Amino acid sequence: MFRATADQPDEHRPSAAHAGGACPTVRVWDPVVRLSHWALVAAVTVAAVTGLLADASWIDVHVGAGAAMAGLVAARVVWGFLGPGSARFTGFVMGPGAVLTHLRELRAGTAGRHLGHNPLGAAMVLALLAIAAGLAVTGLVALGGVLKAGPLAFATGFADGRAALAVHELLAYGLLALIALHVAGVVFESRRSRENLGRAMLTGRKPARPGDHVPAVRPARPVAAAALTLGILGIAAAAIGALTGRPALGVPTATPDPAYAEECAACHVAYHPSLLPRASWSALFDGLGDHFGEDAGLDPATTARLRAWVLANAAEAYDTKAANRLRAVEPAAPFSITETRFWRRTHADIPGTVFAGPAVVSKGNCEACHTDARAGRFYPGNIRIPSPAPTEARP
Repeated sequence: MFRATADQPDEHRPSAAHAGGACPTVRVWDPVVRLSHWALVAAVTVAAVTGLLADASWIDVHVGAGAAMAGLVAARVVWGFLGPGSARFTGFVMGPGAVLTHLRELRAGTAGRHLGHNPLGAAMVLALLAIAAGLAVTGLVALGGVLKAGPLAFATGFADGRAALAVHELLAYGLLALIALHVAGVVFESRRSRENLGRAMLTGRKPARPGDHVPAVRPARPVAAAALTLGILGIAAAAIGALTGRPALGVPTATPDPAYAEECAACHVAYHPSLLPRASWSALFDGLGDHFGEDAGLDPATTARLRAWVLANAAEAYDTKAANRLRAVEPAAPFSITETRFWRRTHADIPGTVFAGPAVVSKGNCEACHTDARAGRFYPGNIRIPSPAPTEARP
């Protein structure tokens, strides 16, 4: 970093003055920096809205926004090493000492004007990029462990996914706090330096003033940057595609017994065995002679075969979110999924008219809303909630 002088390199030479000739401008931020900045703003906004405000069915949009955010961070990091002087980390990143000095100068009212990022702004850039990268990593782990989807599902258990999700949520709120500080800093610096920094990030140009701290000029290497970025993204995409196809950890591919679907679906939904613990299944089979007021008894051979199949594939055998949560049945209703705390909490926002509608009929009809209910997966992106039952018009 250095002060502006009469022999500035071409990158920071003043251009034609504004109207009236009082305020010549120079190019500070190149198109790559500006496009990546505003694209990252859009990706973070979509991720925040779908992750914090929208319902679970928006998970695919949320994941897509997170993937875009990760790609933009990778591209910006590459450009930070191969871009022009004002884009390079060596052009604006300084140590903690410089940040503390800048803070003291701000307090004393003696801080100079930086044509690019000042020391505080540089620290904020690094913090935002680091948290965005952390969100991408923890999001992948949570997606694989909790929802059994994505490239890490083959190696991530539910407990690890839950831990990653907790960190992911903390990072999300941390990112929002940093964004608020960043916007406040932009407003403060705009007033202090009497310029519109938001507009400068759109146009890439700022007024050139005597005594400015000007970033050292470095030649950009756009071809190398593009090749490296495409290589990183291509390798990542290939790895994601290859790993996503592997079987998810803790999700056995059990072949349903035809008799199970035939006998159970004749009266109600043939629930996946992973939705109840072994104790509940054992009690159900012990009481087939009085199965909710009806005789559902089968011949001994079929009963023994079906009992063995459901016990082998009960909640204890699966590591899905549904299996982990539905193991804790209510003692007073050991056979009822809809009486568990987990079911009631996750369905609390759905109006009763939806369950009463002709497409659902009852709360226990999982297949009416979850297209993958028979497989026991219950991926949020596969939720399709039917329209509620029409209400009768009052006279």
